[in-house]
Amino acid sequence: MAISFVIDPSIAPCFSFSSPRTIPLRNLHFHGRPISPLISKPNLRFPIFSAHQSNNSEEANSKQQADVNTLIRSYKQALFNGDETSVAQIETMFCKIEKEKNKMDQKVLSLSMKIASEKETKIRLQADFDNTRKKLGKDRLSTESNAKVQIMKSLLPIIDSFERAKLQVRVDTEKEKKIDTSYQGIYRQFVEVLRHLRLSAIATVGKPFDPLLHEAISREESEVVKAGIITEELKRGFVLGDRVLRPAKVKVSLGPVKKKTPSPAEEITPSS
Repeated sequence: MAISFVIDPSIAPCFSFSSPRTIPLRNLHFHGRPISPLISKPNLRFPIFSAHQSNNSEEANSKQQADVNTLIRSYKQALFNGDETSVAQIETMFCKIEKEKNKMDQKVLSLSMKIASEKETKIRLQADFDNTRKKLGKDRLSTESNAKVQIMKSLLPIIDSFERAKLQVRVDTEKEKKIDTSYQGIYRQFVEVLRHLRLSAIATVGKPFDPLLHEAISREESEVVKAGIITEELKRGFVLGDRVLRPAKVKVSLGPVKKKTPSPAEEITPSS
């Protein structure tokens, strides 16, 4: 024999029902005898959410779960006993729990959205910071490189003066020899400093002409040197690392001269 029990929706507004309210279980009879309550009326005086919860979240959650389980068992007892008053009271408490749960869900959702937004903002700010740091690093290197280039360009005339003086000095006396030795020592120190700063001369004589490194001042025919090969350096060029400071001024070979072969008409001379 199946027995159903439906709660009056006016008593518990959080629950919806589609069938009418039935007779309480305590008023039903089974085989001619009334059904006596097997379990006594539940005690509804137990805490659902304590006002002074423990600081330990795990302990608080365990306590709340135990309270809800106790409430469910009491609800089952009240249904079985047909205690409408207890059922209504428990359902009212269920409504409060449901409202509190919805409120907490909204709060959790709001906090989750806030955390996601702050995380996105942090990631964006970190990316902006990294990009700015990289840009500043590139700008600093570019500024240092440009400053070094300008300084090196201003030193090139000094190198030219040393080179011209080296070619013009004629050592005749012992005193002049000492002066020349001292002068050459200073120039070598100067060249070592420039080499340490990655300044180097452009190779010229015997190398193929490169318009990126060389400036052709003139071209001359040569029976020995192939066309396109540099034959003479007129002014030394320099590079700083991979950057050309001044192209070398050079002469370039045109190769051997091709003699014109006389045409058959030119070979026939008129008879006298």
